[in-house]
Amino acid sequence: MQNFLLTLLFDGSAYHGWQVQENAVTVQETLQDALERILGARYPVTGCSRTDTGVHALEFCCNVRAETSLAPERLLGALNAVLPRDIAVRDCRTVPLNFHARYDCRGKTYRYKLWNGKTRNPFWERRAYFYPYALDVDFLHAQAQAFLGRHDFSAFCAAKSDVRDKVRTVRSVRMERQGDLVEYTVSGDGFLYNMVRIMVGTLLDIQAGKLPADSIPAILAGRDRTRAGVTAPPEGLYLAQVAYDEQDLIVDVNR
Repeated sequence: MQNFLLTLLFDGSAYHGWQVQENAVTVQETLQDALERILGARYPVTGCSRTDTGVHALEFCCNVRAETSLAPERLLGALNAVLPRDIAVRDCRTVPLNFHARYDCRGKTYRYKLWNGKTRNPFWERRAYFYPYALDVDFLHAQAQAFLGRHDFSAFCAAKSDVRDKVRTVRSVRMERQGDLVEYTVSGDGFLYNMVRIMVGTLLDIQAGKLPADSIPAILAGRDRTRAGVTAPPEGLYLAQVAYDEQDLIVDVNR
């Protein structure tokens, strides 16, 4: 029995998120199909988080425990040979059998991309949110600093979420421009359902004058979803990095 940690990149445009669903194509199911084709048995795959329909990943980690003598580098090559072109395995390694991609995760970084040109860009279609209105990136970067620290993010969580503990720590946040492409990047110990998209929607509503400047601290304190901004569309969201303690990834060969 080996436990493989897989690091994926995927364009989520054609998928209904990560998690297996009935009557919908998902990244998890597609990966399980590929693993079954290679290993000859269907093994459960554990993801580091869920993603919504249309959301992308530059680094998505998952683990699969399988009875096989296949070396990690061989499994990586075999998977990339059979997976569709919008999913790729960037890294494959063995980890301890008790390693869990979700519960052992120490933090994540998300990136939200906005195409802020005057006209649509077909090369960013379905990979960035087209927002043709004026954006003061320096102003929004300053506004976003209110998210830093440990807060109850109930106001920045989808109303249908059943998570009870909504306290999270945001470690870094920035908004920056590269030509017409604007990126919002946020890192923390964990994120609630739709949290990053609501953060972006709130910043855009502040920019548009629908919410007052410097209102984020009061919105956080109010813990009321209706006081925050809209939920930005999914196509601009990327899971950019997943963090683990290096010690958790070391296989003890003496066992």
